[in-house]
Amino acid sequence: MNAELSVWVEISVAILLVLSSLFALLGAVGLVRLKDYFQRMHPPALASTLGAWCAALASIIYFSALKSAPVLHAWLIPILLAITVPVTTLLLARAALFRKRMAGDDVPAEVSSRHKEGRS
Repeated sequence: MNAELSVWVEISVAILLVLSSLFALLGAVGLVRLKDYFQRMHPPALASTLGAWCAALASIIYFSALKSAPVLHAWLIPILLAITVPVTTLLLARAALFRKRMAGDDVPAEVSSRHKEGRS
């Protein structure tokens, strides 16, 4: 398959792939530079999700131009990432907070429905 693509398609795909790699680098730098676990968990989650969106968009543009028809199945990956990454981040944060509480570290108190409105 030796198809000629438009220069604008090649430029847009290249820009999106460079953006994707920059988001991955940004997430890695945030992972290394931040000191606390709770701070370190956000940059990789956010940056990798944005990077996946850029890479998927680059894939859609490239293969749609190559086949001269819309190719949209690549959206499945970032959509699943957008659903699973926040859930995973929340579960990891709650597990880390539970471990800190069990270790006796100074962390915010647990909020429950019994503590609201003076109910005990």
